[in-house]
Amino acid sequence: MADQTTEEALCYLDLLEIGRRIRAGEFSSREITQALLDRIARLEPRLKSYATVTLELALAQAEAADREIARGASRGPLHGVPIAVKDLCWTQGVVTAAGMSIYKDFVPERDATVVARLKQAGAVLLGKLQMTEGAFSVHHASIEPPVNPWGPALWPGVSSSGSGVAVAAGLCYAALGSDTLGSIRFPSTVNGVTGLKPSWGRVSRAGVFALAPSMDHIGPMARSAADAAAVLGAIAGPDPDDPTAVPLPVPHYLEDIGRDVRGLRFGIDRRLVASAADAETARVAEEAAATFARLGAEVRDVACPPLDEIVQDAVVLCAAECAVGHEATYPARASEYGAVLARLIELGRRTDGMTLAKVIERRAVFRGRLDALFRDIDVLLLPAMNEAAPTLASLAQRVADPEARLARMRFTAPFDMSGHPCLTLPGGVTGAGVPVGFQLIGRHFEEALLLRCGHAFQEATDWHRRRPPL
Repeated sequence: MADQTTEEALCYLDLLEIGRRIRAGEFSSREITQALLDRIARLEPRLKSYATVTLELALAQAEAADREIARGASRGPLHGVPIAVKDLCWTQGVVTAAGMSIYKDFVPERDATVVARLKQAGAVLLGKLQMTEGAFSVHHASIEPPVNPWGPALWPGVSSSGSGVAVAAGLCYAALGSDTLGSIRFPSTVNGVTGLKPSWGRVSRAGVFALAPSMDHIGPMARSAADAAAVLGAIAGPDPDDPTAVPLPVPHYLEDIGRDVRGLRFGIDRRLVASAADAETARVAEEAAATFARLGAEVRDVACPPLDEIVQDAVVLCAAECAVGHEATYPARASEYGAVLARLIELGRRTDGMTLAKVIERRAVFRGRLDALFRDIDVLLLPAMNEAAPTLASLAQRVADPEARLARMRFTAPFDMSGHPCLTLPGGVTGAGVPVGFQLIGRHFEEALLLRCGHAFQEATDWHRRRPPL
């Protein structure tokens, strides 16, 4: 276990594979947990993906898992597997700061529902993953941002930055992230991992710090679609503590994940892709469509509903909901907020009711148009971002450009507004070898179909197997 090559080989195994080996007795959960803790200790000073490492808790949970497995009491595919969660998910007895200085000492007395369900599934909690302030777009000045393992000059994504970095660097087998304007899909794309934004209402938000409740989605970030399916199966479902969690049965997401994609109808808006994405991003989307066609799917040209206005509306609605969520601490403690989150809250505080009513109406129309599109296709294929491998320097140059910010969210925010599920997959690399992703969007509550499509793509390609040069 001490050999670095052996450590890396173990830490990059799929969640499902390491779970099988633990249950088979090939490794103990404690051995695997210690290997990841050793890797975290070695790499974290450089990558900064964890807000808190729960070393003692993780080892205790691993030992408990080993005892249960030894007596034949397996809890399923996550039993004994070390994972981590974004630091906006409440964890009993563990600081949960949501990237904010005002919550740096907040220790919840209970777990978020998603954390409780991971514990019920037997997962081992390695710790809390770093994130931007309040789950918006910039890290608080008191926090050292996570570093993209593919290169320190590259953007690590937001707001689930630590989740993307930790999964990509082999510092956990899967992570939870959240997505309000793109915050699972951005870090999944730029770090080369698989990320699932479930349908709104599929996963409980109870015990999770809110950015904009009607757009917040909690979902898995993992090495593969199959691993994401295993995590979603553990955390999804109705919850009495969250009345917005839909009372639908949770499918067995792994049951049909190996089915092929023959006859499925994939739509791609080539005009939109060509006009709104750079050349390398567009190439990856086209190559993904070609791969699905070779696998027997039908690829159709479609026209998406207009996206630009709904992206602007998403920011306005996010601001208004965020202002409500921070009412108890802003403006009373405004001096402790970073400038970017404060500006968002100020926008929300000055947004009038008529403006919000128009946003809500346009949101309903957009969702209806998107639902209509899915009468003719089963899956929509689009880029997850407008540019491949953005650098910190290039983003800093455009930080004051509102058009650039809106362009970055063009392929993500609309589907937070509509609540449709989205699966982001590694689909290629730039000329410099940096990962580029794309996303699949599906009908409401058809995560199983997206995961099946993602698994088929990953069985036919190896982009999700590429590792950063650590």
